[in-house]
Amino acid sequence: MANNLHISYDLHKPDKNYDRVIAAVKSLGSWAKIHYSYWYVKSNLTAAQARDAMKAAMDANDSVYVVDATNNSAAWHNISPDAAQFISGKWDKIAA
Repeated sequence: MANNLHISYDLHKPDKNYDRVIAAVKSLGSWAKIHYSYWYVKSNLTAAQARDAMKAAMDANDSVYVVDATNNSAAWHNISPDAAQFISGKWDKIAA
């Protein structure tokens, strides 16, 4: 079953490689670009799988946040500790 993923990211390195990250988003499934770094993707991947695919295209200090609206789950990498703690305390399903 395909999932409704919402993907947001920030690239922090001065010489950001947006082309590689955008290609990674587009490879996840059918997509629509909502804002500069915010996308909707219809994908067979889970939030955690999509996060991992995005991490592979990003630098270690970049951040990504993926919400699977179909299954009410989320996964992220390198978001602020305060945001991660807040989300973890409020959200029913957090992907590993």
